[in-house]
Amino acid sequence: QVQLVESGGGLVRAGGSLRLSCAASRGTFSRYGMGWFRQAPGKEREFVAAITWSGGRTYYADSVKGRFTISRDNVKNTGYLQMNSLKPEDTAVYYCAADFMGGTSTGPVEYDYWGQGTQVTVSS
Repeated sequence: QVQLVESGGGLVRAGGSLRLSCAASRGTFSRYGMGWFRQAPGKEREFVAAITWSGGRTYYADSVKGRFTISRDNVKNTGYLQMNSLKPEDTAVYYCAADFMGGTSTGPVEYDYWGQGTQVTVSS
């Protein structure tokens, strides 16, 4: 079983940057695909980005393509989401998740483990 803990959220002005981290403990993180999702108040959880277990393939939601970069360091058992050119509509709780199948799934139900989330607030 993998335990995930996100960090790096906070308050930033529009146009700014944040780097989220997802630290994994227990289990074999390097075997899992990893995804980032976000959920704004009153909205459903939505896919943001995903990366395969090896880091060889990534996939992004259209809304963040070109601004966000997902990566991972399997030696450190940590995943990352670099967020640049942030917009107020990026405001949400951001969650990382692990997919036992190792791929780049976009559906929340395909992920097996979730972190507790970290708040990102972008002011205009």
